[in-house]
Amino acid sequence: MGESLLEITDGTFQDEVADSVLPVLVDFWAPWCGPCKMVAPVVEELAKDNAGKIKVCKMNVDDNKSIPTQYGIRSIPTLILFKGGSPVDQIVGAANKAKLQEVVNKVL
Repeated sequence: MGESLLEITDGTFQDEVADSVLPVLVDFWAPWCGPCKMVAPVVEELAKDNAGKIKVCKMNVDDNKSIPTQYGIRSIPTLILFKGGSPVDQIVGAANKAKLQEVVNKVL
C-alpha cells in the first residue's frame, strides 16, 4: 500500500473518516477479492492525484465487521465517498479512474 493510502479499522473509522475535515473515499476490500486487486492501483493513483484535497482509506472487510455492516456492504469492492462524516456517493464493483475521479469531483 502506498503512502497516500491509509489502512483503517472499525476502531479508527471515527477519527479518520467520520471526524475528517477532508472528504474521504473508503475502499472496502478483501485480500482474496480479484476485482479488489484490479481496482487497488486505480485507487492508489486517485489518492496521489488528489493528495491534500481528499483522504483515501482502505478497510479490509475480513478483519473489520462493524463498519462494513453499518454501511450495508454486501459486495466488494465497494467505495464510499464521505463528506462531513456522511456518505454522499457509492460505487460497487471495479470502476475505472475516470469514473472514480468523477465521483470525487462532486465534493471538491
